[in-house]
Amino acid sequence: MNKQLSCLCCGKCCFVDLTAYAEKEDFDRWRKEGRQDILDMIEHRHLFWAGDRMISSETGDVPRECPFLYSSGDVFLCSIYETRPSVCRNYQPGSSELCPQWKGTGEKNRSMFNVLRSKFNARKKDLGN
Repeated sequence: MNKQLSCLCCGKCCFVDLTAYAEKEDFDRWRKEGRQDILDMIEHRHLFWAGDRMISSETGDVPRECPFLYSSGDVFLCSIYETRPSVCRNYQPGSSELCPQWKGTGEKNRSMFNVLRSKFNARKKDLGN
């Protein structure tokens, strides 16, 4: 039986802009909650895949971290934790190379980046982009 790991609050899993993987249900929830701040931030970034990385079509910048990540002393926290995207809710500490607790054994622990990129590309295809 595998023991569930506790989050170290190191922020490393958030040094990928996971808001690009927000799903329709996340957007619907944010609209229902009146979280225009979240919707505006995501819309403003205009992210898309360019080769092996995401860039902003508006600025040409490569996002370095989630825009909702902030530092509080020795830990990193999420400013929208209570309503974070499902991709963040479902992330388990140690489940990818992003996490310092990752053990990297077998197919079960395959790269989160590859999983998320596939999901993003499928969503993009569904939207007709």
